[in-house]
Amino acid sequence: MNKWIAFWNILVKDVKNYYFKPPNISWGIIFPFAWTLMFLLRSNTEVDIRSILPGVIAMSILFGTTSMLAVTITFERRSQSFERLLVAPIDIRLLMLAKTTGAIVFGLFNACVPILFSLFWISLKGITWLPLIAGVFLIAVTSAFLGLFVAVSVREVFEAQTLSNFFRFPMVFLCGLFIPVDQLPTAVRPLAYALPLTYGVDILKTAINNSGDLPVWFSLFVLVLFASLLFDLSIRNVERKWIL
Repeated sequence: MNKWIAFWNILVKDVKNYYFKPPNISWGIIFPFAWTLMFLLRSNTEVDIRSILPGVIAMSILFGTTSMLAVTITFERRSQSFERLLVAPIDIRLLMLAKTTGAIVFGLFNACVPILFSLFWISLKGITWLPLIAGVFLIAVTSAFLGLFVAVSVREVFEAQTLSNFFRFPMVFLCGLFIPVDQLPTAVRPLAYALPLTYGVDILKTAINNSGDLPVWFSLFVLVLFASLLFDLSIRNVERKWIL
């Protein structure tokens, strides 16, 4: 029970200190809103809007979660408050889960913005909500663990943002957000399937317009594997740098 109380206190502290700040709240609203509005305004039919909605949702989650963790953890490392957390009587894995849960919730909030704004243009009838919710959740978890991996691998905020972009921008172009994977050059398709967001976007495409290429269960399984791998690598990095 004490461990979960510590988990809750760390989460509440992060939410109050970082996620409830006006710039971060506005970022969580304005960024997905701007992307959604830009793509929706250039779309003329419901078919067009449904085709871009999975990509906008996935991109809003990806940039929101990774950006927040890059700032919060890197900032705490500079102020040495992160090191003080590491000596607390709480398992390192539970501690890292506490640090990432806020970013996961922030990503889920970002995902809701494009969905809500699309209601002004189209009807959401026909969407299979269970795969959509599962896909959104696993994209948020995987993106948060990617942000954690980046944050514990560098020292400065600008380094974290640079390394984040090294992963994020290839995902934007290769993971089927707006260009289907089967329309990419043959040489780069294996790289697309080596990136976790490809599977998350495919789930969203299946849920929203039934245009996914992979079985939903397979994409969910691959996302769980990616999330587990990224979390394990982050834990190993923390133990190697600060604990061992």
